[in-house]
Amino acid sequence: MDINEIMKKAQEMQAQMEKLGSEIAAKTYTGKASGGLVKITLTGENNAVQAEIDPSVISVDDKEMLEDLIVIAINDAITQIDKERKDVFGSVLKG
Repeated sequence: MDINEIMKKAQEMQAQMEKLGSEIAAKTYTGKASGGLVKITLTGENNAVQAEIDPSVISVDDKEMLEDLIVIAINDAITQIDKERKDVFGSVLKG
């Protein structure tokens, strides 16, 4: 394989990875906590776009629990995004 062929393959792989990255960035991922009582939706760029909180978990007396559930839901969405990135980019690197 000559250097021009290697460079061409590298450019093709880079273009494919950029396209896949853009596709992930355009998607949304919903993290959940406490069986879906708290849901936080993020874009593939980790920007929060929506929060849903079931009224049953809203209590002035237990503010800390709600805060914890929000953090759990955000982390769940981030984990989904990271997994998809690894799966998608891993398949490109293997192929």
